[in-house]
Amino acid sequence: MSENISIQTLNGYGTTLAAVINFPEGFDASKTYPAIVVSHPGGGVKEQAAGLYAGKLAEHGFVTVAYDASFQGASTGEPRQLENPHIRTEDVSAVVDYLTTLGYVDSSRIGAMGICAGAGYTANAAINDPRIKAVGTVSLVNIGQMFRNGWTNDVADADAAPLLAMGAEARTTDVQGKDNPFPLAPMREEEAPNEELRQAWEYYHTPRCEHPNAPGFMTTRSLSQIITYDAFHKAEAFLRQPLLVIAGSEAGSKWMSDDLFARAASKDKSFHVVEGSNHMELYDGEKEVAEAVSKLGPFFTDKL
Repeated sequence: MSENISIQTLNGYGTTLAAVINFPEGFDASKTYPAIVVSHPGGGVKEQAAGLYAGKLAEHGFVTVAYDASFQGASTGEPRQLENPHIRTEDVSAVVDYLTTLGYVDSSRIGAMGICAGAGYTANAAINDPRIKAVGTVSLVNIGQMFRNGWTNDVADADAAPLLAMGAEARTTDVQGKDNPFPLAPMREEEAPNEELRQAWEYYHTPRCEHPNAPGFMTTRSLSQIITYDAFHKAEAFLRQPLLVIAGSEAGSKWMSDDLFARAASKDKSFHVVEGSNHMELYDGEKEVAEAVSKLGPFFTDKL
């Protein structure tokens, strides 16, 4: 059972998040349940991977919420398709805020997970917000690292300076009324540099999982916030919650999962590698998602 809901944020921008709340089988509003916030990839929406994982985790006995980020999907906020990582991190805590108002949610048993950039934002939110009691990540991306250092970590930080300049220039042209889209995944198949990222194009731009609210790009001005952002900032001190990291053995992005796992202060952390899987197959591959959920379900059951 699920319902469409709206969540009013207090992030200073006045955005309202469009979300779906999922209930476990046999849900009884007179009882209390643990809950999990599920955050979507950069460029995604709740109807894609986040909704898939949220629905499957509800089957493990959790109240779960998948939501569209501020400025994206069916959520409010201007400019459309802004990918401000600080606000996306705040969105995770805004959903926690909402869950604490529900009588059937045990506020001491709220966890969070995300996919791709949503996993990075989840980690960042957990660093800032100890109300999040357990953290799961799938195909994690620290969006700042990805844009600074490249998909496979082969670019030096300083070499990302042109992207900062591009973001700054877009701010100038934005106020002149120009449109400045910047792709978050290849917009055309021929633009993909490898099979893994070809699958990213396929996921967002073909019937595999395309959605009209997920155009696959962000505003170029978003680079002004992204390039200097570190989703793992102070993880060594403050990411103390139980942590489960899940990544594919063949994922070009796996180095970012390795980094969070190494940096997190948590004394209760584990890393599950899905053998043979790349980054994208953990979004919607039947076998890969089943394996990930088979680890996430018991993890959250044990830690919440």
